[in-house]
Amino acid sequence: MIKTANFESIAEAAAILRDGGLVGMPTETVYGLAADATNGEAVAKIFAAKGRPSFNPLIIHVMNLAQAGEFVEVNEWARAAAGSFWPGPLTMVLPKLPPSTHPAGGGDVKGGISELASAGLETLAVRVPSHKVARALIEAAGVPLAAPSANVSGTLSPTSAAHVHDSLGDKVDMILAAGACEIGLESTVLDLSGEAPLVLRPGGVSAEDICEVLGVVVGYDAGDPEAPKSPGQLLKHYAPNLPVRLNAIDVREGEALLAFGRTKFMVGPDFPAEWVRNLSETQDLHEAAANLFAMLKSLDGSGAQGIAVMAVPDVGIGVAINDRLKRAAQK
Repeated sequence: MIKTANFESIAEAAAILRDGGLVGMPTETVYGLAADATNGEAVAKIFAAKGRPSFNPLIIHVMNLAQAGEFVEVNEWARAAAGSFWPGPLTMVLPKLPPSTHPAGGGDVKGGISELASAGLETLAVRVPSHKVARALIEAAGVPLAAPSANVSGTLSPTSAAHVHDSLGDKVDMILAAGACEIGLESTVLDLSGEAPLVLRPGGVSAEDICEVLGVVVGYDAGDPEAPKSPGQLLKHYAPNLPVRLNAIDVREGEALLAFGRTKFMVGPDFPAEWVRNLSETQDLHEAAANLFAMLKSLDGSGAQGIAVMAVPDVGIGVAINDRLKRAAQK
């Protein structure tokens, strides 16, 4: 059931969440599959609907840093990062508060975050979204929301309400529609639970951006796909059904083309128009990020036998684009 996001539909969606249901929620990154993060049975529905491995932790969406501080230990790095990037597309992994210090008791006690949401880890991934509908829904529901991308696990992330419906159908009780996502890539995941800040998943906020704010070197860590500390660390992820070939300088027989920039020497005038999508003709990386999942999904249904992808610069948000493409191309 898709409903346009407005005061009435947000109130209805909030009631569904409080009753243990699932809601497709628009954010500035991608559409999320939201459930009450304090309700273990509701969180289990997320894993069942997505076919998601239970060892893959979820991101908890909250209203502000103060609410995040009810569940995690907020250190100085986290305060600095939140001051610059929250609300926005940055997720922080922080140590969970011990149950004895949590105002509601922690664990699966009413008011605490479900252990399933953190995959049993001693850390929790938290984010403050900037999308006005997401924020209104969190406020109306009155609980933190666990919300991974609203799609079957391992497939292309949804950037529209229609994508959510196509992937999950009636497994979702309601989908709030609020147009296409502004950023189009999942949030950057920053691990601040160790001795040095590490980006576990690149996204709309780059390591360089974070470095400037924290004043320390921020590295990348892809992690262990068998024991992920963050969403997005599984080896094969964000994948269309068709095989994906990266850094293409030509288009082979039967392949569609995901372009970046000029295509003059890639395809001729007789090449099927429905087999070509251009992430950004002007080579704007932010435009490319916003278009990535929707265009991959379009080419996946084009009737081609594979997808050739032109090279994308590995700088700024291009790092995140290439991370998604590399995981999509895994066999």
